Formats: sequence, C-alpha cells, structure tokens
Amino acid sequence: MSAAAAPSGTAPKATYLIAFVCGMAAFMEVLDTSIANVALVNIAGSLSASRDEATWVLTSYLVANAIILPMTGWLSDTLGRKRYYLGSMAVFTLASVACGLAPSLPVLIFFRIVQGLAGGALQPVSQSILADSFPPEKRGAALAVYGMAVIAGPAIGPTLGGWLTDRYSWHWIFLINLPIGLLLITMAGRLVRDSAEQKATQARRRADGVSIDYIGFALIALSMGTLQLMLDKGQQEDWLDSTFIQACLVITVVSLVALVWREWHHPHPIVNLRLLANPNFAVANLIIAGMGVTLLGSTLLLPQLMQTLMGYSALDAGIVMSPAALMTLLMMPIVGRMSGKVDPRALCTFGLIAIGASMVALAHVDLSMSQTQLIWLRVFQMSGVAFLFIPVNAIAYVGIQRSDIGSATAIINLMRNIGGGIGISLVTTHLARGAQAQQAQMIERVSVLDPAYQATMQALQGLGDEATALAVIAARVAQQSGLLAFIADFYLLAILAVLMIPFVWLTRRGDPLSAPQPGAH
Repeated sequence: MSAAAAPSGTAPKATYLIAFVCGMAAFMEVLDTSIANVALVNIAGSLSASRDEATWVLTSYLVANAIILPMTGWLSDTLGRKRYYLGSMAVFTLASVACGLAPSLPVLIFFRIVQGLAGGALQPVSQSILADSFPPEKRGAALAVYGMAVIAGPAIGPTLGGWLTDRYSWHWIFLINLPIGLLLITMAGRLVRDSAEQKATQARRRADGVSIDYIGFALIALSMGTLQLMLDKGQQEDWLDSTFIQACLVITVVSLVALVWREWHHPHPIVNLRLLANPNFAVANLIIAGMGVTLLGSTLLLPQLMQTLMGYSALDAGIVMSPAALMTLLMMPIVGRMSGKVDPRALCTFGLIAIGASMVALAHVDLSMSQTQLIWLRVFQMSGVAFLFIPVNAIAYVGIQRSDIGSATAIINLMRNIGGGIGISLVTTHLARGAQAQQAQMIERVSVLDPAYQATMQALQGLGDEATALAVIAARVAQQSGLLAFIADFYLLAILAVLMIPFVWLTRRGDPLSAPQPGAH
C-alpha cells in the first residue's frame, strides 16, 4: 500500500497495528466496567465503608461514562480525533493509578468519575478510527478486532478481577491499566493520523469560531446521568415506590425531550440526532440496543445462577464464562471475512436465531448440570453474538457520510450501553420479583394434609426436631422458586432476540460508508 493510497486516519502500512491498538483500548475500557464488581466487599472493608456505599465505585463510573459518551463525536471533531484519543488514554491511565492508590472511598469515587469521563471516548473513537482506516472490503475484519474486545471484556472482567483481588489486592484491578495504557499511548501516538476530513472539520470550526452549546451539554449530563442512576439503583430502591426513582424518571424524560428538540434544531449540535433520519442507522441502533439487553442480561444471569443455586465460587463461574470469550475471539475474524461476501441481514438473522435458541437451551438448565454442559451452552450463545455484532454495525454505517463517522459511532456506542443498562435492570428486577411470586405460589400449595409433604417430613425425621426439617423444606422451596425465576428470565431474553429479527429486514443492504472513499491526501 502506497502512501497515497493509505487509509485515511492512519500512517501508511499501519492499519492492522491500528486495529490492535483500537481493540486493546476498547478492551481496557470495557474491562473497567465489570472488573470491580467482584472486589466491592474487599474495597468496602479496606476503606471502612459499607457495601451500599462501595457500590458507588461502580455507579460513579457508569454515570460519568453515560454522560460523556454522546459528546465524544463533537469533542473528537472539535479537538481533533488524535489529540482527543491520546488525551483520553492518558487521563484514563492516570485516573486508574489514582484509583489504585486512593486512601479513602470519596477519593476513589472521584477518580472513578474522572476515569469514566476519559474512558467514554475510548470505545466510540476506536470504532471511528477503524471505520475510517480500512476500505469497505476489509472493514468487517477490522470491526471483528473491536468486537472481540467489547464482547470479551465483560466476560473476562469478573474472573480477572477476582483473581487479582484474591492473589494480590483490590488495588491491582486499577493499577493493571498502567503498563497497558502506556503501551497504547506510545503506539497510538506513532500510528494514528487525523484524516483529511477531520482536519478540514477542525479548520472550519476554528475559522468559524468554536460555538459551545452549554445548554446541550447540561441536558446531556442531566438526562444520561439520571437515566443511568435510575437503571442502576431502580431495583435496590424498589422502582416507582421510591421518590428518588420517581424524580429520576421525571428528570430523565423532561431533559431527554428537551435534548432531542434542541439538538435536532441546533445548527451545531453536540449529538447529531439527524443521523437517525437515516432508516438504516435508526433500525440498526434499535437492534444494537437489543443486543446489549440480551448480551449483558445473560452475562449477569448465568454467573448468578451458578453461584446462588449451584454452589459455584466466583472463580469457577468465571471458568464457565471464559471459554465463550475464546470462542468469540475465533469466530469474529471468520464473520468479519464473511461480512464482505454474505448479506449482513442474513448473518444478523442467523445470529439472533442462535442467541434465541441458546436462551431456550439455558431455560432447560438443571441444577445437576455439569460444568462442561454449562460451558457449551455459553459458547453456543456467544457464537450467535459473533454473527450479530459485525453485520449490524456494517448495516448501521450504510449511507453515513465520512464526516459523520464520529457522531455515528458515539450514538452506536451510547445505544449499546443504554441497552446493556436496561438489560441488567430488566433481568435483575424480573428475577427478584419472579422468585418472590414463585415462592409465594409454592408456599400456598404446601399443606400438612398433602401426602407428599407428610412423606418428606417423615424422611427428614433423622435431622432431629421438626423446626430443622421445616428449614430444609423452606430452603428447597427457595431454591426451586429461584430456579423457576431464572428460567423465566432466559425465556424473556429468547423472546426479545426473536422479536428483533423482523427489524433486521427493514434495513437495506449496501456498502458501509457508501459516501466517497478516501483517496490520496
């Protein structure tokens, strides 16, 4: 590849190194959304805080991430993509070190906010660099690298976090970012180049004077912040029975409506919502949000099932989840190559059918099921995700102008994160309330006159007194009601996956980024 023909946005002959850098940057950021989950008890004990107070280590990061994500396209175009990317990497790395060295919980939460604000750029900017750096026929393979990072991160995070916490201390779940961050900053500094379109946009904005929409910034912060708070704390606060959640809901709805109206009519919007007038982009984002629901919802459910009902440790549950991430690493490049030859709508349909079928298979889970069987069920599910992730992103870019790549990737990543947040809240609430309902129904059917009850009590006489026997029965009822609630959740995710299939065929097939391709510059 000659210098003249080099993809815009990169140094000549460096595109595949760029794919590695972008994949690792996205992986580092995604990892930090889940790696701290298993260390909350250790963090709370070390910093003299309660478990509820320690959950703000997670919530603060997610809220900051949600606030900055829609702004990344505007910030990238205004500051320069390379400058913003390197700056975000540097701040993220420094904030990670500060988190690892935090002497108190308030200091840790503060630097988690900083980490979330910086990390919000890494996913969308990485994706826009890949989309801008590869020609259409190779873009699927490049997005495969990005997809591997985004999907493998949540699966590997809890296992890695648990291992680091048990083997060393919770501080290392943050300090591990230092060597990775320094390597990526060095490589990105040498390889990333702003494209001609990026430079033209920056020059135009400097000439016109940078107009900052402060009201738009405030509406984004308010709407995304309260939405994430509501999703994160809803089940804990009992949803609409809580005045806090009611207030969050009202603020979210009002600020979102105001944000949509303002950004749609503003001459220089922070979030270019006009892109949603493109039917392909709008439908693809709906599917991406749905993918976030099923992916993160199932990623939460399966470890909980193993740990709460099957007696698995966190490490053993992680061992079940990890092989699926390896399968994703193998499948993504294959699907990436297929995406240039096979109708992406057909690949998406196959992926959604596979996800739905895997959820139905998980709904037939038995508490005596072996670890190997659980591993293969998870592998089956993640194989479907591999067939969905790349094609749906390709569909999203059909008809998007190259100058709008930054805004498009910001919206795509925002929708996936919102979908993930909704998925986690949905399955958590459905699981808790389903278990309560199932347990209530089972208790209603227990009668001292029932021959089955009498036979069970007689079999348990060897335990000693009647109270002990009743406690054993109560534990069994709780276990069975919990299992039925998990089964209902898996069926719910299966239905959601199948319901997305018709939307896939509302899109049109075309070459991603069908706008003029970059030439010499």
